[in-house]
Amino acid sequence: MSKSNSLSKYKIVFLGEQGVGKTSLITRFMYDTFDDNYAATIGIDFLSKTMYLDDKTVRLQLWDTAGQERFRSLIPSYIRDSHVAVIVYDITSKKSFDLTNKWIEDVKAERGEDVILCLVANKSDLVDSRQVSVEEGEKRAKELGCQIFIETSTKLGYNVKSLFKKIAKSLPDFEEPKSENPEMIDIAVDSKPQGETQCQC
Repeated sequence: MSKSNSLSKYKIVFLGEQGVGKTSLITRFMYDTFDDNYAATIGIDFLSKTMYLDDKTVRLQLWDTAGQERFRSLIPSYIRDSHVAVIVYDITSKKSFDLTNKWIEDVKAERGEDVILCLVANKSDLVDSRQVSVEEGEKRAKELGCQIFIETSTKLGYNVKSLFKKIAKSLPDFEEPKSENPEMIDIAVDSKPQGETQCQC
């Protein structure tokens, strides 16, 4: 299939329980900022960012969904045409981890197997409050058929840039075969500001 010069656009939907850090993850990637004041997402938010990686350029469309039950009925329609589903849980909340099964079931019901699944364990800076181990997260990701598993801290900026780089490399534009096992990433905390609209990776 010949590639056109037009910019490829990919829809990435963020799912998970209320308060796990979906919005913070997107905000850290987009603006390299973190807000300590929690405000629940109302309905669905949308942001878009151009990402440069390995001499290629892709447009990431980031869809931030609300975790509250009252908005649950809106979500399937946003999953339906997504290329990537990022399911986020909070390492200090066993409940948010247990419910990742349900979120992935929703994704598979709407998209079948034709979607890149990514399991993100957020708030890794809260070590003393941890309720879910890295090993449990890795095992769950493997059981659920996720291509990517990673622990992040949106507060510290840890692994956020790496998460989006791995997502981008999983897209058709990069033509990398999917791994049977989720890929674990453990690198130093990102420190470079990423700019407001573009990511030089």
